[in-house]
Amino acid sequence: MKAAASRRKMAQPASESPARHPPSVADDFLRSAELLAEVGQSFYRRGWMLGTSGNLSVVVSSKPLRLAITASGLDKGHLTANQIVVVDEDGQVVLGEGRPSAETKLHLAIVRARGAGAVLHTHSVWSTLLSDLCAEDRGLAIEEYEMLKGLAGVETHAHREWLPILENSQDCDRLAETTRQALEKHPMAHGFLLRRHGLYTWGRDISDAKQHVEILEFLLEVVGRKATLPPVAQKSS
Repeated sequence: MKAAASRRKMAQPASESPARHPPSVADDFLRSAELLAEVGQSFYRRGWMLGTSGNLSVVVSSKPLRLAITASGLDKGHLTANQIVVVDEDGQVVLGEGRPSAETKLHLAIVRARGAGAVLHTHSVWSTLLSDLCAEDRGLAIEEYEMLKGLAGVETHAHREWLPILENSQDCDRLAETTRQALEKHPMAHGFLLRRHGLYTWGRDISDAKQHVEILEFLLEVVGRKATLPPVAQKSS
């Protein structure tokens, strides 16, 4: 009974009437909210979303654009479907309760630039460290690792993945525009880093985006750990 009541409460719009939401949108929202909660808890356990860090989103409607996204300031280790809201193309809440992530406009910029169906943002130790260490190069190149083949469209370990590094900012309008420009400049990139902040990546759906997080976080850790090895060990690896 409590679960049913919770689902009814979550499905009520914050600023639009129920008639504005076709049944398919509401149904997609419920399914997506449950999946995002599962992913958030999983990433927390892996140390990629500690404290209240990180945010997750999935497109539930393309026309009009509706994005299900985690609400702000939440412990991802205890994330629930009730803590997911839906925003419109301007980042305004139209379904669910709570304030959307402060970085909602970055998610919207990525969805528009890449046609992504889901966007995931983590705050791991390795993405944070490398985004700072490699900031002067404005990006990080990762190449000749077998795990690169887990990225969409990559068929060989010889692939060279370039992750742009963007300066962090609390001005999310400005950061969203910087993101748009970076994605336009690097159309083959599967993700990017915010300096001293973390990783952004995306995919055609939640499963695809989750796989990209797992691949890129693995590779970032490999690159980071390799950099700590003595020169002789690096040469032999």
